[in-house]
Amino acid sequence: MTGEPAGVRQMWHLLEPLHAVLYYAPEAFEEAAALGYDTQERWPGYFAWRAAPLGAAGVRDAVRTFHSFAPAMVERYVPGVWATAGPEAVLAARLRAVDRSYRALFGDRVERPEFAEAAALARRAAQAAGPGAPGGLGAANSALPWPDAPHLVLWQAATVLREHRGDGHIAALAGAGLDPVESLVSFAAVGAAPTEVFASREWGARAWDAARRRLRERGLLTADGTATDAGRELRARVELRTDEAAAAPWRALGEPGRERLVELLGQPWLEVIGSGLLPAENTLGIGKV
Repeated sequence: MTGEPAGVRQMWHLLEPLHAVLYYAPEAFEEAAALGYDTQERWPGYFAWRAAPLGAAGVRDAVRTFHSFAPAMVERYVPGVWATAGPEAVLAARLRAVDRSYRALFGDRVERPEFAEAAALARRAAQAAGPGAPGGLGAANSALPWPDAPHLVLWQAATVLREHRGDGHIAALAGAGLDPVESLVSFAAVGAAPTEVFASREWGARAWDAARRRLRERGLLTADGTATDAGRELRARVELRTDEAAAAPWRALGEPGRERLVELLGQPWLEVIGSGLLPAENTLGIGKV
């Protein structure tokens, strides 16, 4: 694939908003509330939606899977979410949430041939992702049955691909010697997002400052918390290895298939971004790295 890392990252940037609708759309909050989750905040539904493919995940598996979140935050929601609704009920509700959200966003265009074509291409890519990391969200979502409706196939393919990439990203961070909070601190240090955006992961000032100190001792951060040249180089290597780990689906789809999918996803992507559902700043650094 020509310009492979850039092309792989482009696909992530296109697909991520289509996946992330689940965490912000009012229809998804309504489905979460119908299951019995408290929707005054988004986290009960978020942890249930994302963890459900793992089954009734316990604390250890959830902490490992939700790598960037402080363990105490994960433990506050998992496994307690399963006392409200079991994983099978959550999986069914999240498809209902996506169905309603996509229909609200895109109207009857979800029934048009372009959506079916995009879904078929994305599914081909997702099925080429391979088994993924054992116990990871990529593997867990890959094992789910495929829905029938093309717009739900598109969402599920986007989900498989983003979670497959996420599993590879966790491996790349570990290979770089970055623990979860160091991963966030070093990411903020290269300008991926303001430090305040990462507060949603609830590490707290003490853990954040300790991570900064460790990174300074490694020569990766300056005294004011910005990345040194070595820190930027390390993060660039992490992102490159992440792209490399995520490349197989796009190699399998081929350049013509990938380019056609880019063309087909352009308008839906613009509509999701233009809807105002998603936050302008995000912890993934989309648009910044």
